[in-house]
Parts: sequence; structure tokens; C-alpha cells
Amino acid sequence: MSLMKDFKAFALKGNMIDLAVGVVIGAAFGKVVSALVEDLVMPVVSALLPGGDWRQFTVTPLKIQVGHLLGALVDFTVIAFVLFIVIVKVMGALQKPDPAAAPTSKQCPECLETVPLKARRCRACTTALAA
Repeated sequence: MSLMKDFKAFALKGNMIDLAVGVVIGAAFGKVVSALVEDLVMPVVSALLPGGDWRQFTVTPLKIQVGHLLGALVDFTVIAFVLFIVIVKVMGALQKPDPAAAPTSKQCPECLETVPLKARRCRACTTALAA
């Protein structure tokens, strides 16, 4: 195969396209959550902490930006919490297995014929089946 055919086969795989869509949606969701943090959470945090713009706080003459680091940690914590609530809890609740989808058949251990779940003997080879 030529290099272009190999690349086309790689790029057009179903899981590759799903991954690309997931990355784009994730980036958009990240922007929404970042706006939520910057516009709603951080003004409340700034109001509670003395000194005004705490993200500009630096230490030592080397200007180590402690405020910027703390702000990034708060951003990460809020984003991780929102993702946990939305992805893990809500999506997990929506994807619970359907209890009505219980199996209705089983296989005979001798001939591998499919038999009803309540059957006591295989209809093909008459082997006694476990209850």
C-alpha cells in the first residue's frame, strides 16, 4: 500500500473520527467551564480574600507567581468537579443497564446448541442441563 492509502485508512477509522469529535466537544466544554469559573466563582473568591486581585500575588524578587498557581489550582478543581458531576454521575445514571435485558437462553455444554434458559434437557443431544 502506498503511504497515502495507509494514511487515509488510518484517518478515516471510526474510532479516530469519534476521538476527533470528542476532542472538539471537550475543548468547547472546557471553554464553558472556564468561563463559569472566571465569571462566577473567581469574583466570589476575590471578594472573600483580602488584597483585591490575588492572582497577581508574587513572592521574592524573582517574582514567583504564587497567585497564578493558586488560581490555576482553583480552576482545575472546579473544572474537575463539574466534569465529575456531568460525566461520571449524570452520564453514568443515564447508561444504567436495562434489567429487562436478562438472557433468555443458554448453550448446551456438549453440543453448543442454544436452548431456552428454563430447559432441563438439550433438544438436540438430550444432555441433562443444570437448573
